[in-house]
Amino acid sequence: MPGTPYPKQQMHRIAYTKISERQIADKLSTVVASGPASVSPLSDVFAGKSLRIVTDKGPALTYTFGRNNRLKVAENGGGAVEAGYGALTLSSVVFFSHLIPGTQRGYAVVIDQDTNLATVFELWFSGYQDNREVQREIYYGYVEQPGQQAPKTRHAPTNRVEGKGFYWKQDTGAETLEFFPSAAYSHFVELSRLGGELGFCGPSDYIKINDDLYIYTRTECEFSGTFTVYAMDVNRVEQVGVRLGFDANDQLEYYVFRGTGEWLGQLATFEKFGDESGAPVPAAAAGQTPAKGARRVYRPLLTMPKMSKAEVDAVCAKKTTAFAPASGPGAMMGGNRGPSTGWLAGKTLTIRYDNAPAMEYRFDDAETLRWRKEGDTSWTKARYQAWESMPGVILFGHLLEGAPNHDGHSIVADFHHGLVTCFNGYLNGPYFANEACVKILFGVIEMEGLTPPKYRRHQFTDEMVGRAVSQNYAPGLTSMHLYSTPHSLSWIIFTDSGAGGLQWSGPAAYVKIRDGLYFLYWLEEACNGTLGTILLNLHTMRDVGVGYHCGEEGLSMSAVGAHERLAGRFDITRFYQVKA
Repeated sequence: MPGTPYPKQQMHRIAYTKISERQIADKLSTVVASGPASVSPLSDVFAGKSLRIVTDKGPALTYTFGRNNRLKVAENGGGAVEAGYGALTLSSVVFFSHLIPGTQRGYAVVIDQDTNLATVFELWFSGYQDNREVQREIYYGYVEQPGQQAPKTRHAPTNRVEGKGFYWKQDTGAETLEFFPSAAYSHFVELSRLGGELGFCGPSDYIKINDDLYIYTRTECEFSGTFTVYAMDVNRVEQVGVRLGFDANDQLEYYVFRGTGEWLGQLATFEKFGDESGAPVPAAAAGQTPAKGARRVYRPLLTMPKMSKAEVDAVCAKKTTAFAPASGPGAMMGGNRGPSTGWLAGKTLTIRYDNAPAMEYRFDDAETLRWRKEGDTSWTKARYQAWESMPGVILFGHLLEGAPNHDGHSIVADFHHGLVTCFNGYLNGPYFANEACVKILFGVIEMEGLTPPKYRRHQFTDEMVGRAVSQNYAPGLTSMHLYSTPHSLSWIIFTDSGAGGLQWSGPAAYVKIRDGLYFLYWLEEACNGTLGTILLNLHTMRDVGVGYHCGEEGLSMSAVGAHERLAGRFDITRFYQVKA
């Protein structure tokens, strides 16, 4: 039912249970005295020393470091409490983390010993509707030096890391690919934990220490809720950091780590040179300051109506539209699609699929066709649109009226080679009935004057994997696709200044039609339920496509099209090759 509560942690269908505040507190209490675990030897650089960190808009923290990874900390001149901590060093940076006894809070602290500047992350659980989602507030400050004035500079948010990509291997053995195509979000692929099949997104912070050293954070919002922060040396490709959160089995992960990696490449960035504003926190109401921990988070599933099969059947019967005249915000996705073609008008043909019933077509004109499954006697009329992306390659789409799952076909037909690929969208899937699902159909074209191949077919390809392509759908609507794995992609919505902004990801597939011509889909799964399909032409840098969506407003099929720019490529295909 629309508005019905749902198990929110379902991103990519990896379920995470709701954890109570009491459960979290109990689990944190078991590690507060010992501090975070560590595979690498911990640093004793501060052992026997005391220091006071002053932050601009946050706490003053007074530390006394003992032996055996113990410390005492006093917040804002209050009473000192004792806890375990873990510290690691990287170049001039000392990174350490600890919890506060009797609370669900803790800190991660980065100190640059060359400048005595410090960045402090206050971390806490149970600050959002999902208790397991770690919240963070960032404080910039310095380590107080007796007899010296406070430094005037600070570490600061930056988008100087935007566009970079890295492979990391932690001392724990965890391997990840991490991409920074946005100033507000990041995209990561868990090679060891989840096998590298899908990519995920999380809101992120990027903080500049100097031209070599940066701080990165990631909160796995709408997913596990786990928080990761590390300092990295982008020249040496080394990192030290901490991971705090709960895994899929609700076991607490709290450890500091050391990692080494590999630079994978640099994507283009599109904001002006000198714009290092990074990602600002959400604007507050007039006269108000942003709430503690405020950040921009993409939570699309919260606003998606969750419909039953009966509701989907009813709304599809009431309102179904295919390629309606362009109007409204949704029409912007097709603003730069280019002119449709009447190439199919007057033709009669059969598409014979290997893994689905053959479809017979009669194209009455440039916008009307009739279809039937082979063996049926009656025809069904449908509205369609078609585009010729390369000579002899036609993309067209139509809905299948009367299909029990309200199917829609997005079809690429190569009339020079007699080959066809169809992305068959349908509804009534296993999670929400209005969330699109997809089947991939390969086959051949049978028509007068064309001899179809017997064995050759279009093929899945990894040639797009690692690429980033920006799309301008219409004035004021620009985004970018990052093709991060052979089975998923992410989309990044640009800000008005041209920087990467909010980002999300979904399952995908890529089919090669010809050299430089690729047919791909993405599912906005656990998002808004849309199936997007595009035929991407790297020669002309244009794409045309078809969107398939069902919501409370009805079932629709619409045109998609954009001007494109290549934005770079990461060297990552080798990470997805089958290993014996």
